[in-house]
Parts: sequence; C-alpha cells; structure tokens
Amino acid sequence: MTEQQHPIPPPPELVKQWLAEFYGPESMPWMAPGEMVLHVAAVAARWGADQELDACCEHLKRSMSPRATIDYLRAARRPKPQSLKEQALGALYAIATGADDTREFHQDLETIKQALESLPDV
Repeated sequence: MTEQQHPIPPPPELVKQWLAEFYGPESMPWMAPGEMVLHVAAVAARWGADQELDACCEHLKRSMSPRATIDYLRAARRPKPQSLKEQALGALYAIATGADDTREFHQDLETIKQALESLPDV
C-alpha cells in the first residue's frame, strides 16, 4: 500500500504548512514537498494515530469492555487494504454504473487488467 492510499496520510498542503511554520513562510517559495517529506509526514501521522488508537483501546480495557469491542474498534480504525480482486470488483462496478470520470475510468481499467493478469492460465 502506498502512502497516498493509506487512510491516514496528511494532505500535501498541510505538510507544506507545517514546513512553512518550521522554516518560515519566506523560505518556502518552492513547489510541493518532496517524496521524503511526504513519507515522513505520513509515517508521523500514522504513528500519532496509532498512539491514540492504543490509548483508546487501553481505556476500553480499563473500563472492563469486552475484548470483542476492542477488536472491533481496532479493525474499524485500521482496516486491511482491499485485495486486488476487491479493487477490481469495485472498479468494474464504477465503470458499469458510469461513476467514473476519464482519469478514474483509465485507472479502473488498469486495476481490472492487473487482476486479470494475476489469474493463472488454465
């Protein structure tokens, strides 16, 4: 899963704002932040979110909540990425319902193509 697909990465505009706050706005006339900065920001955001999730789960443990509630919370807040099959089915549905714009249409076709190429030849 790339950083842009992760459910928690901060938007590039927010990363630029953070950099401007650190370096000063007058030293920030450059374009969008580089890949390294985006990666570090995404990892930092994920780390902070994980710390909060762990604290919430710990609170639930101390409040004598059933273990199933903690597992549900963790699964809901950190969903597993979709399989290629699930992505392809979603892409097919989007194409079939006309929900795509041109860019999304081509991305969806590529996803379906990757899924089909991953199938074994019979």
